[in-house]
Amino acid sequence: MSSISSAAFTDTKPHYDLLDGLRGVAALMVIWYHIFEGYAFASGSGTIEGFNHGYLAVDFFFILSGFVIGYAYDDRWGKNFTMKDFFKRRLIRLHPMVVMGAVLGAITFYIQGCVQWDGTHIDISMIMLSLLCTICFIPAMPGVGYEVRGNGEMFPLNGPCWSLFFEYIGNILYAIFIRRLSNKALTALVVLLGIALALFAILDISGYGNIGVGWTLDGINFVGGLLRMLFPFSMGMLLSRKFKAIKIRGAFWICTIILILLFAVPYLEGTDPICTNGIYEAFCIIIAFPILLWLGASGTTTDKKSTKICKFLGDLSYPIYVIHYPFMYLFYAWLIKNQLFTLEETWQVASCVYTWNILLAYLCLKLYDEPIRRYLAKRFLNRKL
Repeated sequence: MSSISSAAFTDTKPHYDLLDGLRGVAALMVIWYHIFEGYAFASGSGTIEGFNHGYLAVDFFFILSGFVIGYAYDDRWGKNFTMKDFFKRRLIRLHPMVVMGAVLGAITFYIQGCVQWDGTHIDISMIMLSLLCTICFIPAMPGVGYEVRGNGEMFPLNGPCWSLFFEYIGNILYAIFIRRLSNKALTALVVLLGIALALFAILDISGYGNIGVGWTLDGINFVGGLLRMLFPFSMGMLLSRKFKAIKIRGAFWICTIILILLFAVPYLEGTDPICTNGIYEAFCIIIAFPILLWLGASGTTTDKKSTKICKFLGDLSYPIYVIHYPFMYLFYAWLIKNQLFTLEETWQVASCVYTWNILLAYLCLKLYDEPIRRYLAKRFLNRKL
């Protein structure tokens, strides 16, 4: 898509329905993670009690994205298919919802009162500049005027766009460089990136005690964000080249349960001499996620109902990811204002926030994203989606 979006498959290739479904499951878990993040943010504790490792969904999205892009495009280059064609397809797939997320971010920031977290009022001109930069995918450096929330986010109107920024970098590197690598060279690259990512996490290079980096443009975050994208993205592409299905029943439910359990593991204390939580994160990204990808790609839906469920979850995953966080900002501001720190105190509002994001994502998909992409595909690709 993004890290969370699927590539457009060729018409003649079979579709991995279960991977769509798993992407949707991970996107739904991200919303819950951010709800619990709000309680930690409001209380100042810094400890997220529920789905503590939900941020690893981003790394799962990256490996899915690499697999699907490799599967969909690796054998198309040189057959009247150019980098221009590839970039047009990716922009049409990703960018309409980027624009929608930016607009919703500007609207919710205005509703919130046009103030930073410390109460500083922000001029409308800076909000409009931030909106323009987000639409054009120009990230904000910490402290610049259009970094309107004042907490260093790369895209302050819609924080999760940071992962889409790295997704775009991954797409560019794929088109220019990665796709040209032989299997041996790609394997070597994946091994080197895996070692670098493991060291980054286990040695706690960021100092956060976790690998939740990439959302701001300081040096460590940028390097960490690149590693978080490059390893799973490249691993996904390698797996797409080497994939051979294995026989497995109930793959979707097995993978779903494992994903939820992985995300729900509490923060693991201990950073001296090595980061215990980093060991767990490295395990998830380097070992568990590739296995889950392989199992998910091996499984098949057994009836039309299952296929529809997976398709629905897959279609909804990218809009959910892109549009949900502007409303989290409002939810966080409400929690802070009313000094509410637990789900037990706020479950009614939290449930409404969760349901609203799913409903709005569906409306954006059907009334905006799909029609816009159909028009753009017909206009610039001379085909129907």
